[in-house]
Amino acid sequence: MKIRLLSEKGEALPQLSQTVESSSVPVVNKSVEQFFPDHRISHWHAIYTSPRHEKRVHEHMLHRQLESFLPLYRTVHRWKNGCKATVELPLFPGYLFAKVTHNERVRVLEVPGVLCFVGSKTGASQISDFEIETLRSGLHLRKFEPHRDLVIGEKVRIKAGPLTGLVGVLLRNANSFRVVLTLELIQQSVAVELDIADVEPIRSQAHTAIDIKKQN
Repeated sequence: MKIRLLSEKGEALPQLSQTVESSSVPVVNKSVEQFFPDHRISHWHAIYTSPRHEKRVHEHMLHRQLESFLPLYRTVHRWKNGCKATVELPLFPGYLFAKVTHNERVRVLEVPGVLCFVGSKTGASQISDFEIETLRSGLHLRKFEPHRDLVIGEKVRIKAGPLTGLVGVLLRNANSFRVVLTLELIQQSVAVELDIADVEPIRSQAHTAIDIKKQN
Protein backbone atom coordinates (compact mmCIF):
# COMPACT_ATOMS: atom_id res chain seq x y z
CA MET A 1 0.00 0.00 0.00
CA LYS A 2 1.53 3.35 -1.05
CA ILE A 3 1.40 6.39 1.18
CA ARG A 4 1.87 9.62 -0.79
CA LEU A 5 2.83 12.77 1.09
CA LEU A 6 1.76 16.20 -0.13
CA SER A 7 3.20 19.67 0.30
CA GLU A 8 1.24 22.58 1.76
CA LYS A 9 0.20 23.51 -1.83
CA GLY A 10 -1.05 19.99 -2.48
CA GLU A 11 1.90 18.96 -4.63
CA ALA A 12 3.13 15.42 -4.45
CA LEU A 13 6.49 14.77 -2.84
CA PRO A 14 7.67 11.64 -4.66
CA GLN A 15 11.00 11.57 -2.89
CA LEU A 16 9.13 11.02 0.40
CA SER A 17 6.76 8.39 -0.95
CA GLN A 18 7.08 5.03 0.70
CA THR A 19 5.55 1.64 0.35
CA VAL A 20 4.09 -0.15 3.34
CA GLU A 21 3.66 -3.85 3.11
CA SER A 22 0.02 -4.89 3.61
CA SER A 23 1.15 -7.57 6.02
CA SER A 24 2.32 -4.89 8.45
CA VAL A 25 -1.12 -3.26 8.63
CA PRO A 26 -3.17 -4.78 11.45
CA VAL A 27 -6.51 -6.21 10.33
CA VAL A 28 -9.38 -5.89 12.78
CA ASN A 29 -11.88 -8.63 12.10
CA LYS A 30 -13.49 -9.27 15.44
CA SER A 31 -17.21 -9.56 15.96
CA VAL A 32 -19.12 -7.77 18.70
CA GLU A 33 -19.54 -11.08 20.52
CA GLN A 34 -15.75 -11.36 20.92
CA PHE A 35 -15.62 -8.04 22.76
CA PHE A 36 -18.88 -8.63 24.64
CA PRO A 37 -19.24 -12.33 25.34
CA ASP A 38 -22.72 -13.74 25.91
CA HIS A 39 -22.03 -14.32 29.60
CA ARG A 40 -21.92 -10.54 30.06
CA ILE A 41 -25.39 -10.02 28.61
CA SER A 42 -28.41 -10.03 30.93
CA HIS A 43 -31.31 -12.38 30.20
CA TRP A 44 -34.63 -12.97 31.93
CA HIS A 45 -34.95 -16.24 33.83
CA ALA A 46 -37.67 -17.79 35.98
CA ILE A 47 -36.72 -18.55 39.58
CA TYR A 48 -38.42 -21.15 41.74
CA THR A 49 -38.79 -20.12 45.40
CA SER A 50 -39.81 -21.66 48.68
CA PRO A 51 -43.59 -21.53 49.29
CA ARG A 52 -44.81 -18.03 50.20
CA HIS A 53 -41.30 -16.57 49.92
CA GLU A 54 -41.78 -14.72 46.62
CA LYS A 55 -42.02 -11.22 48.13
CA ARG A 56 -39.13 -11.80 50.52
CA VAL A 57 -36.91 -13.04 47.69
CA HIS A 58 -37.90 -10.04 45.59
CA GLU A 59 -36.88 -7.68 48.41
CA HIS A 60 -33.53 -9.46 48.83
CA MET A 61 -32.91 -9.18 45.09
CA LEU A 62 -33.57 -5.43 45.11
CA HIS A 63 -31.31 -4.97 48.14
CA ARG A 64 -28.51 -6.79 46.29
CA GLN A 65 -29.13 -4.68 43.17
CA LEU A 66 -30.24 -7.65 41.10
CA GLU A 67 -33.01 -6.83 38.64
CA SER A 68 -36.15 -8.84 39.35
CA PHE A 69 -39.84 -8.80 38.50
CA LEU A 70 -42.58 -10.17 40.75
CA PRO A 71 -46.05 -9.94 39.12
CA LEU A 72 -48.72 -9.27 41.73
CA TYR A 73 -52.51 -9.11 41.59
CA ARG A 74 -55.06 -7.73 44.01
CA THR A 75 -57.79 -9.81 45.56
CA VAL A 76 -60.15 -9.59 48.51
CA HIS A 77 -59.18 -11.97 51.30
CA ARG A 78 -61.61 -12.98 54.01
CA TRP A 79 -60.06 -13.74 57.39
CA LYS A 80 -61.40 -16.34 59.83
CA ASN A 81 -62.91 -13.62 62.01
CA GLY A 82 -65.06 -12.45 59.10
CA CYS A 83 -63.01 -9.34 58.25
CA LYS A 84 -62.16 -8.65 54.65
CA ALA A 85 -59.11 -6.90 53.24
CA THR A 86 -57.58 -6.29 49.84
CA VAL A 87 -54.21 -8.01 49.54
CA GLU A 88 -51.55 -8.35 46.85
CA LEU A 89 -50.52 -11.89 46.01
CA PRO A 90 -48.04 -13.37 43.50
CA LEU A 91 -49.60 -13.90 40.10
CA PHE A 92 -47.45 -17.02 39.64
CA PRO A 93 -47.23 -18.65 43.08
CA GLY A 94 -43.74 -19.95 43.76
CA TYR A 95 -42.08 -18.03 40.93
CA LEU A 96 -40.52 -14.68 40.15
CA PHE A 97 -38.24 -13.47 37.37
CA ALA A 98 -34.69 -12.14 37.33
CA LYS A 99 -32.71 -10.42 34.59
CA VAL A 100 -29.12 -11.33 35.27
CA THR A 101 -25.89 -12.24 33.52
CA HIS A 102 -24.39 -15.69 33.57
CA ASN A 103 -21.96 -14.67 36.32
CA GLU A 104 -24.74 -13.20 38.47
CA ARG A 105 -26.66 -16.47 38.69
CA VAL A 106 -24.52 -17.56 41.64
CA ARG A 107 -25.53 -14.43 43.54
CA VAL A 108 -29.19 -15.19 42.85
CA LEU A 109 -28.86 -18.73 44.19
CA GLU A 110 -27.34 -17.28 47.38
CA VAL A 111 -30.54 -15.31 48.10
CA PRO A 112 -32.51 -16.86 51.01
CA GLY A 113 -35.64 -18.55 49.72
CA VAL A 114 -34.36 -19.22 46.18
CA LEU A 115 -34.46 -22.91 45.32
CA CYS A 116 -33.29 -22.99 41.71
CA PHE A 117 -33.52 -21.56 38.23
CA VAL A 118 -36.19 -23.04 35.99
CA GLY A 119 -34.67 -24.83 33.03
CA SER A 120 -33.40 -28.09 31.64
CA LYS A 121 -30.37 -30.29 32.29
CA THR A 122 -28.31 -28.02 30.04
CA GLY A 123 -28.95 -24.95 32.21
CA ALA A 124 -31.36 -22.16 33.05
CA SER A 125 -33.85 -21.39 30.29
CA GLN A 126 -34.26 -17.84 29.05
CA ILE A 127 -37.51 -15.91 28.76
CA SER A 128 -37.90 -13.36 25.99
CA ASP A 129 -37.85 -9.66 26.83
CA PHE A 130 -41.13 -9.38 24.90
CA GLU A 131 -43.03 -11.68 27.26
CA ILE A 132 -41.74 -10.02 30.42
CA GLU A 133 -42.03 -6.41 29.25
CA THR A 134 -45.51 -6.97 27.79
CA LEU A 135 -46.72 -8.56 30.99
CA ARG A 136 -45.12 -5.87 33.14
CA SER A 137 -46.58 -3.00 31.12
CA GLY A 138 -50.08 -4.48 31.08
CA LEU A 139 -50.48 -5.53 34.71
CA HIS A 140 -51.80 -2.21 35.98
CA LEU A 141 -54.10 -1.70 32.99
CA ARG A 142 -55.99 -4.99 33.09
CA LYS A 143 -57.55 -7.23 35.69
CA PHE A 144 -55.36 -10.31 36.16
CA GLU A 145 -55.79 -13.32 38.38
CA PRO A 146 -54.23 -16.81 38.51
CA HIS A 147 -55.93 -19.45 36.40
CA ARG A 148 -55.32 -22.95 37.71
CA ASP A 149 -57.29 -25.14 35.30
CA LEU A 150 -56.89 -24.41 31.62
CA VAL A 151 -60.25 -24.88 29.91
CA ILE A 152 -60.16 -25.91 26.29
CA GLY A 153 -61.43 -23.09 24.08
CA GLU A 154 -60.60 -21.13 20.98
CA LYS A 155 -57.02 -20.00 20.63
CA VAL A 156 -56.79 -16.26 20.11
CA ARG A 157 -54.19 -13.53 19.72
CA ILE A 158 -54.50 -10.18 21.47
CA LYS A 159 -54.46 -7.51 18.77
CA ALA A 160 -54.95 -4.28 20.72
CA GLY A 161 -53.78 -2.72 23.97
CA PRO A 162 -50.64 -3.23 26.06
CA LEU A 163 -50.75 -7.04 25.69
CA THR A 164 -50.71 -6.99 21.88
CA GLY A 165 -49.06 -10.06 20.41
CA LEU A 166 -49.64 -12.48 23.29
CA VAL A 167 -51.54 -15.70 22.53
CA GLY A 168 -54.02 -17.45 24.78
CA VAL A 169 -57.35 -19.27 25.05
CA LEU A 170 -60.63 -17.36 25.00
CA LEU A 171 -63.10 -18.02 27.79
CA ARG A 172 -66.44 -16.56 28.74
CA ASN A 173 -67.10 -15.48 32.31
CA ALA A 174 -70.60 -14.19 33.04
CA ASN A 175 -70.90 -10.97 31.01
CA SER A 176 -67.20 -10.56 30.26
CA PHE A 177 -64.54 -12.26 28.17
CA ARG A 178 -61.24 -13.55 29.46
CA VAL A 179 -58.10 -14.74 27.77
CA VAL A 180 -56.02 -17.33 29.57
CA LEU A 181 -52.31 -16.69 29.01
CA THR A 182 -49.84 -19.47 29.74
CA LEU A 183 -46.13 -18.98 30.37
CA GLU A 184 -44.86 -22.23 28.91
CA LEU A 185 -41.53 -22.31 30.76
CA ILE A 186 -43.11 -22.52 34.22
CA GLN A 187 -46.43 -24.00 33.06
CA GLN A 188 -48.40 -21.31 34.88
CA SER A 189 -51.52 -19.61 33.55
CA VAL A 190 -53.28 -16.32 34.26
CA ALA A 191 -56.63 -14.99 33.11
CA VAL A 192 -57.04 -11.39 31.95
CA GLU A 193 -60.29 -9.61 31.19
CA LEU A 194 -60.46 -8.10 27.71
CA ASP A 195 -62.94 -6.63 25.30
CA ILE A 196 -63.90 -9.12 22.62
CA ALA A 197 -62.86 -6.56 20.00
CA ASP A 198 -59.27 -6.74 21.30
CA VAL A 199 -58.72 -10.35 20.23
CA GLU A 200 -58.66 -12.26 16.97
CA PRO A 201 -58.91 -16.01 16.35
CA ILE A 202 -55.84 -17.98 15.33
CA ARG A 203 -56.97 -20.35 12.64
CA SER A 204 -54.98 -23.39 11.65
CA GLN A 205 -54.15 -24.17 8.05
CA ALA A 206 -56.76 -26.91 8.09
CA HIS A 207 -59.50 -24.48 9.07
CA THR A 208 -58.32 -22.01 6.45
CA ALA A 209 -58.50 -24.71 3.76
CA ILE A 210 -62.04 -25.60 4.80
CA ASP A 211 -63.11 -21.97 4.60
CA ILE A 212 -61.64 -21.66 1.10
CA LYS A 213 -63.54 -24.75 -0.05
CA LYS A 214 -66.78 -23.34 1.32
CA GLN A 215 -66.24 -20.10 -0.57
CA ASN A 216 -65.64 -22.00 -3.80
